[in-house]
Amino acid sequence: MNRLTTSQGEFDLARHPANPRDPLRAWDAADEYLLRRLEGAEGSEPIRPSGTVAVLGDRWGALTTALAAHHPVQITDSYLAREATRSNLLRNGADPGSVRLLSVRDAPPERVDLLLVRVPKSLALLEDQLHRLAPAVHAGTVVVGTGMVKEIHTSTLKLFERIIGPTRTSLAVKKARLIHCTPDPALPRTPSPWPYRYDLPDDTGTVAGRTVTNHAGIFCAERLDIGTRFFLKHLPARTGPDRVVDLGCGNGVVGLAAALANPGAAVTFVDESYQAVASAEATFRDNTGPEAEARFLVGDGMTGIAPASVDLVLCNPPFHSHQAVTDATARTMFHGARTSLRQGGELWVVGNRHLGYHTQLRRIFGNCVTVAGDPKFVVLRAVKR
Repeated sequence: MNRLTTSQGEFDLARHPANPRDPLRAWDAADEYLLRRLEGAEGSEPIRPSGTVAVLGDRWGALTTALAAHHPVQITDSYLAREATRSNLLRNGADPGSVRLLSVRDAPPERVDLLLVRVPKSLALLEDQLHRLAPAVHAGTVVVGTGMVKEIHTSTLKLFERIIGPTRTSLAVKKARLIHCTPDPALPRTPSPWPYRYDLPDDTGTVAGRTVTNHAGIFCAERLDIGTRFFLKHLPARTGPDRVVDLGCGNGVVGLAAALANPGAAVTFVDESYQAVASAEATFRDNTGPEAEARFLVGDGMTGIAPASVDLVLCNPPFHSHQAVTDATARTMFHGARTSLRQGGELWVVGNRHLGYHTQLRRIFGNCVTVAGDPKFVVLRAVKR
């Protein structure tokens, strides 16, 4: 937990799930810079929130919590960000019911008077969301974005310019920058170009030639990432009524491969991204018959899966949390997988060789074998004894 001090007040903030040993804060200099700008930082005119305030991409709820008195609408692709916001509102004495918590899959507000944008890592997600919000923006809407300098590129500014209106940036402060955008009602309001679909290459086993649906913001949305491609060549050959989880499913290609290889399997697709789970469901439904059994869960890893109920977990874990490199997410996934697996159940993991997942798996499961490897990736198997 950490304390954010602003002119709006002091706020105790934590990521989700809260972990006192987590060295990563629930806010950064970009969040601070935006909040100071609202109060008239560096001699500028204050921006008084009024009307409908929309906060897009708030990473851990810092902006929404600081502005809770103005009843903002938060729009996020992250289940973890949404739950962090709920917790941070409660932690700071605010009523979570006073804030509208929307996912990027929900219909956006019909009118937005103040739009605050935390620039996401994914340019595609920013493009998609600006398209979705543009009809709600009017000539009087104040639009302010924020991000660290390394997150804001010329392509970022061009998106604001093309979809919303004339755009300029601020000076950098503590390696953070603001984006000021003036809505131009004369700009044509065009639909988002997302989702994007492509056919899988011939060397991907049971899913070769299948069409994959990718909503904006998911990892490697425009092509099959090489780690997944390697994983698809080395998935376990199983038959019978297995309960399988595609953990951190992304567009669902791995879970689809498991379902096609074993029609008796019941596959659950899990991700903390609303866009990812929507992609996985579209991919699965487009490539299987109506009798195919599957579940699609947006959540925090395996927390929504009953203990000792799963036969096989397939996982290509992320090793970034926004811009931070961390193995915390992978460790949480591995622990969750062990809890949810039955005795004799297996966790199969693909990862970059240098990440050393075999060490963590041996510590958590007591065993780990290398199924396949090349100079960049390894496929590992751990069994619950």
